Amino acid sequence: MDDRICSKVGCTREAVSTLSYDYGDQMAVLGPLGLTRDPHTYDLCSIHSERLSVPNGWQVIRHAVLGEVG
Repeated sequence: MDDRICSKVGCTREAVSTLSYDYGDQMAVLGPLGLTRDPHTYDLCSIHSERLSVPNGWQVIRHAVLGEVG
């Protein structure tokens, strides 16, 4: 897998998770870094993954890798 950097403008940290949105269901889904790049998702570093915020009324679904604690 190629090194991937965070999608946030100006951030050069290594991406560790992938974010996608479901606008119809007002949901953001954050999970482990996807195997391939997808133009409809955003790769985020650990700092931006932790700081993720969504509009009021939206739900955030966080998928963790099996074996992760937290």
